[in-house]
Amino acid sequence: MEENKYIEQEVQEESSIDFGKIFNDLLKHKRLYYKVLSVTAVVAVIYTLSLHNYYTCEVKLSPEMSASSTSKSGLMSLASSFGVNLGQGAGGMGTEALFPTLYPDLMNSTDFKTSLFPVSVTIEGNKEEGEADRTMTYYDYLKNEQKKTWWSAAIGGTMKFLVGLFKDEDTTKVEKLDKFRLTKEQADIVKALDKKVVCDVDKKTMVITINVTDQNPVICATMADSVKTRLQKFITDYRTSKVRVDLEYNKKIYAETKARYEKARQKYADILYTVRQKQTDLENDMQLQYNAYTQVAAQLLAAEAKVQEETPAFTTLQSATVPVLKAGPGRAKMCIIFLFLAFLATSGWILYKEDDLKPLLGLS
Repeated sequence: MEENKYIEQEVQEESSIDFGKIFNDLLKHKRLYYKVLSVTAVVAVIYTLSLHNYYTCEVKLSPEMSASSTSKSGLMSLASSFGVNLGQGAGGMGTEALFPTLYPDLMNSTDFKTSLFPVSVTIEGNKEEGEADRTMTYYDYLKNEQKKTWWSAAIGGTMKFLVGLFKDEDTTKVEKLDKFRLTKEQADIVKALDKKVVCDVDKKTMVITINVTDQNPVICATMADSVKTRLQKFITDYRTSKVRVDLEYNKKIYAETKARYEKARQKYADILYTVRQKQTDLENDMQLQYNAYTQVAAQLLAAEAKVQEETPAFTTLQSATVPVLKAGPGRAKMCIIFLFLAFLATSGWILYKEDDLKPLLGLS
C-alpha cells in the first residue's frame, strides 16, 4: 500500500507540470518578445557591422628528417633551450621525430616574433582615386594601420588622453628594439602576433601548417610567405650551428697553415742561391708545412660538405596566395546567436514572473 501511494504521488508530481499553461503564459507576453528581439536584432547588427573583415592565408611545409648523430645533438640542444628534455632512451621515439613539434614553441618566442618587425609590407592604394601604394615595416603597419572597432578606438583614445594629462610623452621619439626589455607598445604588438601568426605541426605526418590572419589580404599572403622563410632560416641555423662552428675553426686553421707554408716557401726561395748548406733543412721544413697545409685543406673541404649535408631541405606543400574570400567575422551566425540568447532570457524571465519555474525545476 505504501509503495502504491509513493508511485501515485510521483505520478501526481509529474502531471503537475502544465505545459499548456506554460505555452499560454509565453504567448501572453508575445509583445515583450517583439520588443526584446527587435532591440536585440538592432544591437546585433550594429555590433557585427562594427567588426572588420579579416583574411587567413595558410602555408604548409614538409621538413627533411635526418637521423645523423650531429643532428641529434643539435636537436637536443634546441629542445633544452625550451626546457624540454628529450632523453636518450632507446625505448621511446627518436629525437628527430620529436623535433618538429618544437616549431610552434620556436615561433612563439620573442626572438622570432620581433624578427618580423622589419619585414617590408605594401598597402595598395586605390588606383581609381589616384592613391599611391604605401610601403612600411610590419611593425608600423600593426601600430598605425590596424582598423579598430569604434568602442576600442574610444577606449584607447580616452586612455591616451588621460595618460597625456599626467605624462609628457615625446611622440617623435623612435624606440629602438631591445629584445631583453621591450617597451609596452612593442610588447602589445608581440602579444597581437599570438593570434595573427599561428603554427601547428601534425604529429603523424610532421607537416608544418602556418596560418597568418590579417585585415589586408595582400599583407596576409606577404607575411605568410615571410614567416615561412624565417622559420626555414631559424631551423637551418639551429640544425647547422655545430658544423658551422667546425667549419669556421677549419677555415682558421687552414689560413694559419697556408700562411706558414707560404712563409717557408718564400724563405726557401730567398736564400736558395745564397745559403746552399741550408737547402736540405728548408726543403724538409717546407715539405712538413705543405703536408700540414694539404691535410687541413682536405678537412676544410670535408667541413664544407658537412654543412651542405646538414642543411635541411623543405618541401613547400602549399604556397602563400592572396585570399579572395574573407575568413570572418560570421555576422549572420553571430546575429542568430544574439537572438537565440535573447529569446531564452526573455522566456526565463516570463516563466519566473508567471511562477512556472517551480514545477519545471521540481521545487515545491
